[in-house]
Amino acid sequence: MANFAPGAAVDVAVIGGGAAGLMCAIEAGKRGRQVVVIEHNDRIGRKILISGGGRCNFTNLDTRPDHFLSRNRHFAKSALARYQPRDFVGLVERHGIRYHEKSLGQLFCDESAREIVDLLEAECVAAGVRLQSGCAVRRVSRENSGGGYRVETAVGSWSVASLVIATGGLSIPKMGATAFGYDMARQFGLKVVDCRPALAPLTFAREDRERYDGLAGVAADVAAGVDGQQFRERMLFTHRGLSGPAILQASNYWTPGETVVIDLLPAIDLIEVLRGARTSGERLAFRNWLSRFLPKRLAERWLDVRAESLPGTKPVAGLSDREIRAISSALHEWRVQPAGTEGYEKAEVTAGGVDTAELSSQTFEAKKMPGLYFVGEVLDVTGQLGGFNFQWAWASGYSAGQYV
Repeated sequence: MANFAPGAAVDVAVIGGGAAGLMCAIEAGKRGRQVVVIEHNDRIGRKILISGGGRCNFTNLDTRPDHFLSRNRHFAKSALARYQPRDFVGLVERHGIRYHEKSLGQLFCDESAREIVDLLEAECVAAGVRLQSGCAVRRVSRENSGGGYRVETAVGSWSVASLVIATGGLSIPKMGATAFGYDMARQFGLKVVDCRPALAPLTFAREDRERYDGLAGVAADVAAGVDGQQFRERMLFTHRGLSGPAILQASNYWTPGETVVIDLLPAIDLIEVLRGARTSGERLAFRNWLSRFLPKRLAERWLDVRAESLPGTKPVAGLSDREIRAISSALHEWRVQPAGTEGYEKAEVTAGGVDTAELSSQTFEAKKMPGLYFVGEVLDVTGQLGGFNFQWAWASGYSAGQYV
């Protein structure tokens, strides 16, 4: 490993030893640049280690720009085109890491997320990158000459020609997340789009929490929609509200005061199925019949909450067309107005961030601050659930690494 000790003048300092920062450092090192990665945690890649249930959903084969949320929906296109899922898969395969496709193009390590961190560390070593962990940054300033930056840390300082901010967002503060990247942007006059928790569980308002108390742990395959987006995946009841992939996806697009529309039975046309059951003389009470399609606890509580409007105890054979239409509407369009989210503690990523209008989409360099770069989650680019945020980290880090 390179020994660009504190006090040295180096070409590039990358602040943040996560996915985007390490990828950027690797690519810069391959170009012969002297690179130091400064990480305030005691080890690199901490967030990678806990991702994907410990197996790291490291990319998604179906990555497209429309899987990302940003004030500028075109910004991500260049980087995503330059470094694609197959590029990172090739790197994984060269390191002999076994992986599998779980669903919907999501790729996971067969064994452990540690393998991805080891891969990145090995690539850093091969590229001559110095990894400085357990190193808090105290101050960043512009050099008096205006030709670079000075990074002062707990173990010393570096003078650098290019400075990369790859410190991520505010999600999962117990893993060391801070507002450092946004503070750096503002310090150097760059705008920051308001941040909020994303890919986060939603919480019930008090009335709904009382209505659905006791359903924690119950799950169902649903279609959850908000703001013109709909996601058909699993939903999970929690002690405070709703979670699961479908809800996490919807949370990216939800803003306070909006309604989430949930189809509890997206796989069937209830009107058609109920009319068929009525015609065949189905004698089961509707609540018992519904338990064939939904978890029993959910079906029963659902109808208990709506006892005044839906005929839970009536035999299916006796349902009128009006009742069937009411049942269909209620189950296909359950409208929930969340009280909020579980916050950054449970959010997988942060929406918002450094305004992409301040940067070049080719180089990731700040337009009005030469030599200053931002990559990864710190930017106002947020991927959907399923490996897209990792692919953004690889792509943005790779692209910036060609120029720093």
